[in-house]
Amino acid sequence: MKTISSVVENVIHRKPFLQSALAEGIINLTSLSRQIKPEIEEVLGKDVREGAIVMALKRLSEHLEFRATHKIVKVLKDIGEITVRSSLVDYTFLTSESILEKQAELMREIHRTPDVFYTSSRGVNEINIVTSERLESYIDELFKHERLTQKVKNLASVTVRLPNENVVVPGIYYFIFQRLAWEGIVLHEVISTTNEFTIIVDDPEADRAFTVIKALKTL
Repeated sequence: MKTISSVVENVIHRKPFLQSALAEGIINLTSLSRQIKPEIEEVLGKDVREGAIVMALKRLSEHLEFRATHKIVKVLKDIGEITVRSSLVDYTFLTSESILEKQAELMREIHRTPDVFYTSSRGVNEINIVTSERLESYIDELFKHERLTQKVKNLASVTVRLPNENVVVPGIYYFIFQRLAWEGIVLHEVISTTNEFTIIVDDPEADRAFTVIKALKTL
């Protein structure tokens, strides 16, 4: 049997940003109850009092707040080193039989060039390369016969070291990226390993992205 509480919870869980705002206590429960009341009544097939919806939202927000505080926030407080690199260029190529050989040659060049930023990821149809702009002319020449679909300059990276617990606590990445989205920061790329992730942003946004992520340690 469907109850007001269960239907309210299902509605909120389908709206991630609303769920997070509710957990943080930054949303007016009365206004929210009026907004979702028609949807609740449609599911239950009967009239529902706003007060009942408000009470369901209050109980849900307390539950969500506990989960966020007890798990996600605990991990975020242990965020490690945050490193920012600027003057980067982002390439996207379509995969080909020859591109891995070109990448190997690029790696040899990087090995000979100290203090150069490099990261790469491969999807089903695309290969992405982000590196320091000082290698731009070299990459342009090396990959000139490959199919380039995008090249973006004036970028920066923010690399974050996460505690080992990040792999067993759900919602860590969502929590971080949500904060960045709230600040209107566009992510060009996201590259991750087990306990580390790097975001690529427009160079002017690097300081804001750093500030947003660093602030998570003080939640």
